[in-house]
Amino acid sequence: MTMPIELIISQGRVGDRTGGAIPGALKTGHALSRMLGIEPLVVGTAAPAQEDDWSECLPAAEETLHALRDAVRDAFDRDATPVLATNTCGASIGTLPTVAERFPDAVVLWIDAHGDFNTPETTGSGYLGGMVVAAACGLWDSGHGAGLNPKQVVIVGGRDIDPDERTLLDQHGVTVLPPSESTPARIDEIVAGRDVWIHVDWDVLQPGYIPAAYRVDAGMLPHEIAAIFAAIDPARVRGVELAEFEDGDQGIPSHLSVELILETFQALRLGGFGG
Repeated sequence: MTMPIELIISQGRVGDRTGGAIPGALKTGHALSRMLGIEPLVVGTAAPAQEDDWSECLPAAEETLHALRDAVRDAFDRDATPVLATNTCGASIGTLPTVAERFPDAVVLWIDAHGDFNTPETTGSGYLGGMVVAAACGLWDSGHGAGLNPKQVVIVGGRDIDPDERTLLDQHGVTVLPPSESTPARIDEIVAGRDVWIHVDWDVLQPGYIPAAYRVDAGMLPHEIAAIFAAIDPARVRGVELAEFEDGDQGIPSHLSVELILETFQALRLGGFGG
């Protein structure tokens, strides 16, 4: 059965330290809207980037995070598949606890160069986006809930992980797949027919394809992400987040990056698109 898609665009600042992620989310969301023929729900009001600590930006983002939570809950209530164009990984503080609540057996594919498994005690940068998965797994209290089983989290394409963060990932049973092991066959083996929630931070890619603020060398290629998507049963996908497209960065024309995002997304075949 094909589930309807509900499109959500995050525009509220959630720890943004760079100026391109909010317009990047808006351009991604509008392009998805045109492709899918769906009117988006726009959440939050854009605000300038700041170099603040997680303890400052998290309370400031409360309204946006609550609105994202409610939008995902409402989509689930309508038996729809939420597709989110978000600015930062920090936005997932508002979504992951709801995923864990509604689909407790779902595998979370966190497709990202980073583990985002730091806590207030281990973070060296104070960046909220680097603490998201740990919050959802209950390692620290974000104030927005938890409940995600770390043994059901798979970091796909992970390669820039802090030593203390690596210790936490290992202690809590999170699967970390470097790019060389992030294959469709391996993902299929781990998912094993269960429901899936997909998060993509575009820094998972080798720099030069889709700009991201925290890019890391030795990344995956777009066709490798698309191959993973194509191997996932679309009926099992409970939602998708596309995050951290840094509009206007690295000298790459925006329209080329957006087209690549759309082409990669289509491999999921949600709502009958791309099939």
